[in-house]
Amino acid sequence: MIARPLELASRLRPPPRNFDAWFYVNAGLLALFFMLCGSRFVLAPGLGMDFKLPRLAGSGASAAPATDHISVLGSGQIYGDQGLLDLPQLRAWLKAVRIQRERAKMPHPTLLVLADAQVRMDLISEIFSAAHEAGFQVIFAAQEPGGPAAEGR
Repeated sequence: MIARPLELASRLRPPPRNFDAWFYVNAGLLALFFMLCGSRFVLAPGLGMDFKLPRLAGSGASAAPATDHISVLGSGQIYGDQGLLDLPQLRAWLKAVRIQRERAKMPHPTLLVLADAQVRMDLISEIFSAAHEAGFQVIFAAQEPGGPAAEGR
């Protein structure tokens, strides 16, 4: 019985002796590429597919344009423009953004809170109070009960 009828192994080139330098050059170029062209949103945690806005009748009536926004997951994680924030960091971020808005002569900054339907009410109230202390008008995102699916962003 013939196990290797074409004898392909004899027709192959021998492997190169040393590829270690090219490996490090390629790895360095990849790291440089991701540092220069990367984004803080690439490979960063974000909103999952199970993110659902709460349903609230009349939520479309209070719609207004927002200058800034945060997303709050059911687990209590708060995501802003700078990534994951806890409550003290959120307070500092809101104050810094308020100062930037005053320099840009925006008299009434508005914060849109995209909270998952499973977020605890005490966390939402702490976020609202932090935003009011920083001088923001707060809008709570919600879906109309008869509207499209509230899943996703």
